[in-house]
Amino acid sequence: MQSFRYYDFFVAGIVAVLLCSNLIGPGKVCEYDFPLIGTLAFSAGNLFFPIGYIFGDVLTEVYGFARARRAIWAGFGTMIFATVMTYAVLAMPVADDPYNKVLQPALETVFGNTWRIVAGSIVAYWVGDFLNSIVMAKMKVWTQGRHLWSRTVGSTVVGQFADSALFYPISFLGIWSTKALISAVLFNFAFKVLVEVVMTPLTYLVVNWLKKVEGVDTYDTNTSFNPFSLKDEGERRGHG
Repeated sequence: MQSFRYYDFFVAGIVAVLLCSNLIGPGKVCEYDFPLIGTLAFSAGNLFFPIGYIFGDVLTEVYGFARARRAIWAGFGTMIFATVMTYAVLAMPVADDPYNKVLQPALETVFGNTWRIVAGSIVAYWVGDFLNSIVMAKMKVWTQGRHLWSRTVGSTVVGQFADSALFYPISFLGIWSTKALISAVLFNFAFKVLVEVVMTPLTYLVVNWLKKVEGVDTYDTNTSFNPFSLKDEGERRGHG
């Protein structure tokens, strides 16, 4: 496999955003009053989660679907480990002192439903990220590499809709009210797409810079989109 200078940093970015946004933020529901719309509820974790999709767009655009697929599986494995570690930490006996007697209930409140959050995250992340990357790669071939904005936004609409529609019901059905659940799905889907649109100029800068310094521009003309394959595929064209 050809090695690249910055590929590993983007994989690390995806994993970090996924882990933090799915463990730190989802349990907190925020409300905000929007003019003409009213009060909408959303998960605090989704303020940062769209950044992971931007990393995924950059990976697919520059390095190709096969490399993005490896990053998705890296995030998947990280979430599995986080689940096992969280369960082990909560299950361990608590020290008989005032601090730990207060800390244990707090940890259980914040992370006690981690198994549902992780189940929702794994399913939504797996489906959403693969849809995002597949749409991105196929649209690049269809558009012959032109109109990057259409690929980043179009793939995000598909991937983030699947992500939001799967994550919230799996994670919080029966915990949140139906109104809060529906509001979170709709708002966070719209918010994620909006972040992608706003960040499009920066995405252009990063993509063009990476193609230049890495000397590559990948087109998935003969790529297998089987998510379970780890083969390095795609037609790598020189850039710059």
